[in-house]
Amino acid sequence: QEERVGCAPPCVCHAHNSPPLVLPAPSLPSFAAPPLFVMADSKEQRLLEVLEKMQTQISSLETEGLKQDLQALRDEIKSISTGLGSPAPAKAAPAAAAAAPKAGEAAYRGKITQLSSEVRDDNPYSRLMALKSMGIVKNYEDIRGYSVIIVGMGGIGSVAGEMLTRCGIGKLLLFDYDTVEIANMNRLFFRPDQAGMSKTDAAAQTLAAINPDVEFESYCHNITTTENFENLLDRIQHGGLTGGPVDLVLSCVDNFAARMAINSACNELQTVWMESGVSEDAMSGHIQLLVPGRLACFRCLPPLVTTSGFDEKKLKRENVCAASLPTTMGVVAGLLVQNALKYLLEFGIVAEYLGYNAFKNFFPGYSLYPNPQCEDSHCCKNQTAFKAWKEKGGKALKGWEERVDAEIEKEAPKDADPNEWGITLEEDSEPVAPPAAAAAGPKGAASLPDGIQFAHQPGAAGVKEDTIEVGGESVDDLRAMLAGMK
Repeated sequence: QEERVGCAPPCVCHAHNSPPLVLPAPSLPSFAAPPLFVMADSKEQRLLEVLEKMQTQISSLETEGLKQDLQALRDEIKSISTGLGSPAPAKAAPAAAAAAPKAGEAAYRGKITQLSSEVRDDNPYSRLMALKSMGIVKNYEDIRGYSVIIVGMGGIGSVAGEMLTRCGIGKLLLFDYDTVEIANMNRLFFRPDQAGMSKTDAAAQTLAAINPDVEFESYCHNITTTENFENLLDRIQHGGLTGGPVDLVLSCVDNFAARMAINSACNELQTVWMESGVSEDAMSGHIQLLVPGRLACFRCLPPLVTTSGFDEKKLKRENVCAASLPTTMGVVAGLLVQNALKYLLEFGIVAEYLGYNAFKNFFPGYSLYPNPQCEDSHCCKNQTAFKAWKEKGGKALKGWEERVDAEIEKEAPKDADPNEWGITLEEDSEPVAPPAAAAAGPKGAASLPDGIQFAHQPGAAGVKEDTIEVGGESVDDLRAMLAGMK
């Protein structure tokens, strides 16, 4: 407030003894208020009401409403100072600002506690649960209870993680030591704005936004070191939803050392895992099921280049990188997750080894049995335990029992009509005459059906036959005869 001209202190006039008006400093310079003038109590009250409303908007952090109320305050001050009348009413905040999701909430929905097959536009599981109603899977809702480790979040692992997340897996534990780079943008999944983030954190961020029902654990480290290998063992043993072991390990790494680390851990803990890979030219790939004791481990049948003692690090040439096609990696990731779902939900035939050749559109498949002389001692112990189980029975490890796929169908009642739909077949074609006599052939030869004949019949006219009559000639005579024919 400014002092009135002619007032000598101490003064008792209203202007010098009314409560001071404190204006909060606005954060936006564009909304700075003009200088204030002396005003009556009623006008001060109107101004204070507007300020209180503004303070409420500040407390709720609604930026649009704050800007509009600041503008209304500016108009109010201008109106009071010039005596132009009542202030302009403040506009209502847009509905979008009020409906904006708060921090920590899912972008589009909350968590779903139970899977439903109800067909609704807002049910993300209706098309998955249709597999159950169609008789493909007996218990699709059980997928919420499974936990899977994915090692390697590259071109295969990241896509596999997204597929499992969209399928509603219970928990994913992600391992990778690398970071997202712009060079990774030729592949699927990662976005340019995630460059510089660890692949595991970037993947967990994206996947949690896709399906908030899935739990995630992110580990950005190299599993081939001693300390990190111990952590991998711990998470295989205690990384399940209830603190128990995980149900499956997926290997999506691109080097032999990491594959051997996973192989050693799963052999030691008797854990089923699946291995995958794409060739250096991006034109082929494969997936492989590894069941400790029943099927070959990775050390049983290692790649030839490693068994020869060659250092795989020397295979990489300077300024030369392996080819990478999102198509090939997407195909292999799809095969891997499809196999994982069949293994976890127990439907279909789980592939033990399935290859993919993009050039020839060829998918070879076969079984790989363990090597009794494997260098991994845990593998040999598992083989012995598996043989003992087959002979004497007892407790079986998961994956030892070979499942036989059976269609889920209800038995028809004994008195059911075999022709429920009344379908009959009527003969509308002309009767076919019995075949004519078979074409004549050589004596003793099998008869031929109608329309087929011998191209050459021995003894026919115009056919010259060279015959040699052999009597009691000696070997020398036969040799002479043979020389005469040349």
